[in-house]
Amino acid sequence: MRLPRSVEMAEVGGRRVLVRADFNVPLAGGVIADDTRIRAALPTLRWLLDHGASEVVVCSHLGRPKDAADHERLAIAPVAQRLRELLPDSRLRVLENTRFHPGETANDAVFAAELAAGMDLFVNDAFGSAHRVHGSTAGVARLLPSYGGFLLLAEIEHLGRLLGDVRRPFVLVAGGAKVEDKLAVLEHLGGRADQVLIGGKMAEQVRVHNPLSFPCELPTDVVAARSFAADAEALAVGVDDIPDGWLGLDIGPETAMAFGEILRGAATIFWNGPMGVFEWDRFATGTRTVAEAVASADAYAVVGGGDSVRAITELGLAGDVSWVSTGGGASLEFLEGRELPGIAAIPEGESRPC
Repeated sequence: MRLPRSVEMAEVGGRRVLVRADFNVPLAGGVIADDTRIRAALPTLRWLLDHGASEVVVCSHLGRPKDAADHERLAIAPVAQRLRELLPDSRLRVLENTRFHPGETANDAVFAAELAAGMDLFVNDAFGSAHRVHGSTAGVARLLPSYGGFLLLAEIEHLGRLLGDVRRPFVLVAGGAKVEDKLAVLEHLGGRADQVLIGGKMAEQVRVHNPLSFPCELPTDVVAARSFAADAEALAVGVDDIPDGWLGLDIGPETAMAFGEILRGAATIFWNGPMGVFEWDRFATGTRTVAEAVASADAYAVVGGGDSVRAITELGLAGDVSWVSTGGGASLEFLEGRELPGIAAIPEGESRPC
């Protein structure tokens, strides 16, 4: 497994360091709803400051701004304020949302040069953006001596374990609504897994179109609702008995029990995607059951993907699994076996077997 060289290899004393972090945090009314990604960047930032960097300049994108209204709504100020609360140091500075500049997503050489101007080193700690060929990820890494931050390296190592020799049984759990984004991961990992459990909207896709080349476990029952609403009339029924026009919004109790039993016996687990509309309490039981089983298993367990990460965090179980990935789409592409351009742009460090 290829690892980029670590920030620990850099001489940072008296130097100005540009850090690409992943501060793409959820906002609610202009307030940060979850600061997990900000906290995840702290070890790298603290290390740079503790080792004498004269200035640490942090950049990140936030959301997908498209117009002037978005520029006001997605300004980096709340993130910068939260970072100053967590890590007060006058040498720390946060740049404005990189996606306010059109050169960011275009990987424009002029924009990358602006970011690099006056900097001595570049540290990429934004694994969640490592699959993007952007100015602040791949572009600037070509202009400065570049290194990987602690979070970036940890993501590579933990996710990389799923691609090597794993303890068995290896159980893969997939759910959620973004079916197309996950089919390639299912194909790449699913053939290596001992069992693949599929819930959420993905189960319907697999049941109807059968796009996978290996056997998988699909729900035998669901919690169906008359309409897509938190207070809709609902009942648990077999998958072949869903009333016409009703919607399956969670796996049913029979399926939840079966999935939980399989997961508790696993030795390696990767979970991506909820089992239903877990944001609504009436349709959260399946996701809760899976989360509790993953957390209680005597297994190397990795949770990835925004919704499943949110679920296990809100249930207070994040500390009971081996690794909670902040990577989102990057973790999926990595587990497809793709080379991520933000990582490839950093010179290689230590190589290790998966």
